[in-house]
Amino acid sequence: MHEVGICEGIVAAVLARAAGREVSRVRVRAGVQQRIVPESMQQAFRMVAAGTVAADAAVDLEIVPVTLTCIACGFAGDANDPYATCSRCGSVDVEAWGGDELILVSVSLRSTASPPR
Repeated sequence: MHEVGICEGIVAAVLARAAGREVSRVRVRAGVQQRIVPESMQQAFRMVAAGTVAADAAVDLEIVPVTLTCIACGFAGDANDPYATCSRCGSVDVEAWGGDELILVSVSLRSTASPPR
C-alpha cells in the first residue's frame, strides 16, 4: 500500500501548517498516475496521523485525469486510467501528460474560539 508513504509526506506538511492547532479537513489533489486508491488513502491517512492534531481530520481526495493524444488517429482527451488507450480508436500508441501531480490544496483548522457569553 504505497498510500502510506504518500500520506507520510502529506501529514508532515499538514502538521507544519497547522502549527499545533487541531485539523478538521485536508484537501489533496492527486493525478491518476499516482495510482491512489481512495479507500487506502483514507486508511493510510488515519494510520499516519494517529496521535497528532490531524488524527480526526477528514480527507477530501480529488483525482486529476491524464491527458492523452492518440498518435494513430489524432484524438485528444482526458482519461481516468493511468494505462489508458485511445477512447476513439483503441490504439495504445498514445502520448500522455499530466495526471502525475500531488498537491496539498488546503488544511482546515477547527475553531478554538470560545462562544461569546
